[in-house]
Amino acid sequence: MSHPLRHTVNCSLLFTELPLLERPAAVRRAGFGAVEFWWPFVEAVPPDRQVDAFVTAIADAGVQLTGLNFFAGDMPGGDRGLVSLPKRSSEFRDNVEVTVGIGERLGCQGFNALYGNRDDAHTEAEQDDLAVENLGLAARAAARIGASVLVEPVSGADRYPLRTAADALTVIDRVQAAYDVPNIGLLADLYHLAVNGDDVDRVIAEHTDRVAHVQIADAPGRNEPGTGTLPLDQQLSALAAHGYTGWVGLEYKPSTTTDGSFGWLPYEHR
Repeated sequence: MSHPLRHTVNCSLLFTELPLLERPAAVRRAGFGAVEFWWPFVEAVPPDRQVDAFVTAIADAGVQLTGLNFFAGDMPGGDRGLVSLPKRSSEFRDNVEVTVGIGERLGCQGFNALYGNRDDAHTEAEQDDLAVENLGLAARAAARIGASVLVEPVSGADRYPLRTAADALTVIDRVQAAYDVPNIGLLADLYHLAVNGDDVDRVIAEHTDRVAHVQIADAPGRNEPGTGTLPLDQQLSALAAHGYTGWVGLEYKPSTTTDGSFGWLPYEHR
């Protein structure tokens, strides 16, 4: 491993053999100092006691929360975000306050806003206009605590319209033009970009300044680095050389146990 970037462990894909609230402490035991999560609750506005328990689990483990997804609907059921969905817009807006509130308590700097699948009941223009409005509102809320909103191209969801870095940057440009918010950036998941056929090396060369967060998994398979063919170490080194200083989220499905999947990363680099 030749890049200088810091790693954060995605506890929605890693350590799933443990109950959710036990995962931050397991990350600490494995030698890492930071975690990120998809939305960890079943509803957009969970009971306060559930929020408190989540915050306590991270604080007690002594790890930094580096990223949290806004509520994205029923992910196992195929949902991929609410940002562009007219019939679920109020749910997203209610969730923004909860998400940013958790971030304020834990010093989280990045909130991933999954865009949403296409809905035939509305035109693409209607969905895109609503997404710009909701992302603008989310960015303004995040700005209150000095945090950023992330927009992510995703693979494996046929009706999700943001597939390449250019797709996401087009949306980000619209939000910045409409709402004058500097704190919205690209979540560059090197796995999703590669699987969708994007030119990852070119994205890094031309757009590192727009990248607000990075995630990795190898392809094919979405398992740990070294199980596939992606030049992840080289690409992370290039990101660092182009000025990226943020976190690298380990967002992969372990091919064995979670602890067994960390063999590619020497303990002193965690």
